Amino acid sequence: MKNKIVVITGASGGIGAATAEAVAMRGASVVLVARRADALQRVAVKCGDGAHVIVADVTRRDEVRRVVNESLAKFGRIDVWMNNVGQGITRQPTELTDEDIDEAMRVNVKSALYGMQEVLPHFKSRKEGQIVNVSSMLGRVPFAIIRSAYNGAKHYLNALTANFRTEVQATHPGIQFSIVSPGVVRTDFGLNARHGGPDSRTFPESQSAEEVAAVIVDVIESRLPDAYTRKGAHDRVAGYYASLGTDPA
Repeated sequence: MKNKIVVITGASGGIGAATAEAVAMRGASVVLVARRADALQRVAVKCGDGAHVIVADVTRRDEVRRVVNESLAKFGRIDVWMNNVGQGITRQPTELTDEDIDEAMRVNVKSALYGMQEVLPHFKSRKEGQIVNVSSMLGRVPFAIIRSAYNGAKHYLNALTANFRTEVQATHPGIQFSIVSPGVVRTDFGLNARHGGPDSRTFPESQSAEEVAAVIVDVIESRLPDAYTRKGAHDRVAGYYASLGTDPA
């Protein structure tokens, strides 16, 4: 981790801010990206002199390209790019609108797609690098029906990440694409959901952002392709699909 250059989107709070602090403590320089300049500056103070703030909206491709270029101008390289921007949408599947689906894809999928595509030429030129996409347990099992559009977006993100990994590693095996799947995290995620929603901090078995950040640090150091942030999550996913049964045909 020491001396790595790590770009983190959605770094103004929650998982992004906690991860930024965690990697900075281990000697990495961090590029903090989000729309809120004041919040980013507060995170930067905690990260120390190796932090660089870029105010940007990563749901716009031109803004993501600017983040890549500015990060390279500042540090000369990027070692890890973490796509962490996301937003929940509180709506039953029978009530979803075109706008709900468009917004879920724009925030949760397109922001990550732009990050992967725009940083990839730099990684290919160096023949190494890592992209970490923050997904969700709901991208594996759609437990929460009020998160129907979000569930679908995270399923899409998981598939997209796996497809990027297969395509890119065929020619550039030194480039890793990793998925991290948290469960419920004690952040403002629920309160910031489209159409409002319950406070994530009120749910049982929740994790702190710092606990999730510790897993992300391990994923960066180990270069694991896929990780859950809670013990037993893999078994829970397997149990969900086993409970659906199988088609005898």
